[in-house]
Amino acid sequence: MPVQRLIIYGKMPGMNEIVAASKQHFAVYAKMKKELTTSVAVMGLTLKPIAPPVRVRFLWYEPDRRRDPDNISAGGRKFILDGLVEAGILPTDGWKLYEPTGGLEDRFFIDKENPRVVVELIEEPQ
Repeated sequence: MPVQRLIIYGKMPGMNEIVAASKQHFAVYAKMKKELTTSVAVMGLTLKPIAPPVRVRFLWYEPDRRRDPDNISAGGRKFILDGLVEAGILPTDGWKLYEPTGGLEDRFFIDKENPRVVVELIEEPQ
């Protein structure tokens, strides 16, 4: 199964940061989403387009254990997947991307010196 990797250096906002931004003003969240989605799209241009079914594995490297794993992944996944669709790497981020054998997977690690997200796009056999 071919695997493509995208490394996003730094931390993605978690769900708590996204909710806080949306409570300030809808434009604050809209700006955050646009900037992060576009940033991922530009980084994603180094990858080749991939056809369904796909398994997407997220390796979340956090500097510490302050944020809960569900908070980390809930926020970052949205921006990452939307960015990969915007770049044309993924045709969609809907059900058709993962069916019948694909899916989403999260793994969490601590790396104080180098927080990052490694996104692995794994082509599943049809």
